[in-house]
Amino acid sequence: MGSSKGNMMLVISKEFCSSSEVVFVVRKRPHVVTGGGFVVTNCRSQNVVFRVEGCGVLGKKDELLLRDGDGDPLLLIRRKGGLVEALSIYRQWRGYSTLEYEKSQKPVFRVKEPNYSCIINPNQIKISIDARAYNNHNQDFEIKGYFPDRACSIMDSKGIVIAKVGVKEGLVANNDMYNVLVKPGVDQAFVFGVIAVLDYIYNGSTRC
Repeated sequence: MGSSKGNMMLVISKEFCSSSEVVFVVRKRPHVVTGGGFVVTNCRSQNVVFRVEGCGVLGKKDELLLRDGDGDPLLLIRRKGGLVEALSIYRQWRGYSTLEYEKSQKPVFRVKEPNYSCIINPNQIKISIDARAYNNHNQDFEIKGYFPDRACSIMDSKGIVIAKVGVKEGLVANNDMYNVLVKPGVDQAFVFGVIAVLDYIYNGSTRC
């Protein structure tokens, strides 16, 4: 995936698309009770790039907020509830750009987790990007691997990895700290919006 604007996987902002591969470190937020969320730093510069607030900070179940390094809100992420979800084979999370939310409450991406009462693969998590947000083309992704083991990837419909969750060689998978590699041209804010949902689904630091 190239670095030109035409090849960018732009979902939230081109500000979060790098022309080169970037490795980030995710750390559970310190000095906060369960549900506090996590902080994302650039592995090379050590600068804070994103902060994710969970229900322990927001005070609301099934709601997450992604902020940039300065603390400005970027993504509001909510799980859709109600009877429709209860009858569906998937539970659905929706990510809204905070810049567009007041104008149009249309999600820029959706994450579908299996409804565990249904007989399907419980680890089959699917992601889709709204056509308006992604160069007017729908785009589908899925999670390969198992997030709690800190060994999974976000892959597009062609099987190309756009981001990879892992740990440094020789280290044991750790719930409190792990690495995320994001490929060139991929919107990093989108990637960490998805990771925030995975953290919540698997009872991570964002969940109360």
